[in-house]
Amino acid sequence: MRWLFLLLVVLNLFYYVWHQQQVPLRAKEVPPLSLYRSAQQDIKLLSETSGASRKELSAPGRESDTACLFLGSFEREDAARQVEQRLISLDIRVRVQPLDTAAGVDYWVYLPPLASRQASLRQLRELQARKIDSYIITQGDLANGISLGIFSRSDSAESVAQRLRDAGYEPQVRELPRAHRSFWVRVDPESRRLVDDSLLDQLARDFNTLQHQILPCESVATPQ
Repeated sequence: MRWLFLLLVVLNLFYYVWHQQQVPLRAKEVPPLSLYRSAQQDIKLLSETSGASRKELSAPGRESDTACLFLGSFEREDAARQVEQRLISLDIRVRVQPLDTAAGVDYWVYLPPLASRQASLRQLRELQARKIDSYIITQGDLANGISLGIFSRSDSAESVAQRLRDAGYEPQVRELPRAHRSFWVRVDPESRRLVDDSLLDQLARDFNTLQHQILPCESVATPQ
């Protein structure tokens, strides 16, 4: 009986070994350790982020931080000075800047300079004797020439020039770019935060045409 029991035990062991050899092994996929480390490095608590880093994320771009606030435009310089003085009283760094913009072309009718000033003066007296409006030019490349008028329309200038040609003169016409000057109040970048919406509203009530815009500080350049 004991031999029978031992035989059964041996057969069971033999069957177990044989069964294990028939079942295929399944490999368990284990992510590399570097992935865990990478994930841990990408996760940061908000409390771990430095104050400087948070400011860099929420702060506006550097360009806007260095731009100026312009208030204007004013047709008269004294109006711009009033705004300037009001802001200066609030410890806001400002200054008035004139701006010249193209506003069309004028047409200058003139007679070129003669060989000497005396000759030009004789010609001037001759023109005035004929009741032709004229005056001597004292400066520039046309000094000692004779100005016959500046006109906003080319046809008017050409009409005057033609009458002088008919009278035996040789006038010329030169185009003169016409500029319009306005005035702006420039608020420096470090003072922009002091000009808040309430102050802008107050200024707009006192100056009906007041506008404001943020531009690079050199956008409104002071004419030389």
